[in-house]
Amino acid sequence: MKRVNLKVLFTCLLIVYLVAFIGSLLTTSSVNSSWYASVKPAITPPNWVFPVVWNILFLLIAVSLYFAWIKSKNKKNKTKVAVVFGINLLLNILWSFLFFFLQLPALAFFELIIFEASIIAMIIITNKIKKVSAYLLIPYAVWVAFAGILNYLIAFG
Repeated sequence: MKRVNLKVLFTCLLIVYLVAFIGSLLTTSSVNSSWYASVKPAITPPNWVFPVVWNILFLLIAVSLYFAWIKSKNKKNKTKVAVVFGINLLLNILWSFLFFFLQLPALAFFELIIFEASIIAMIIITNKIKKVSAYLLIPYAVWVAFAGILNYLIAFG
């Protein structure tokens, strides 16, 4: 059994949870606002579910990034991993900015389509490097798809 590279694992956790922190700064003030209460669909889970689920998802993303990075055999693969995860994490922040901070659900929905595509790209790229890394991203893809349904209902429902 190989040893865990704690430096790389810590870096992956730091990067991903920094994104989570930025997203929470953009989200927190709107979650309990009258705007959000007036637009959220009946199928929206209770507010307490979101931070629990997102914390689990961010942990899975960080571990996926760790495995993909560690198992990348060359600089080309490491670059692919860095680019696809970097784009995805930026899109993650952008969605929170558009939806909660600017309160533009229609624009956020169209961004979410690109956001979901970036998760699929992450799965495809990591699957070629280490399958478990790809599997760890499936809950993320499912949750963002569900968020897309909620976003669609708010924007166009």
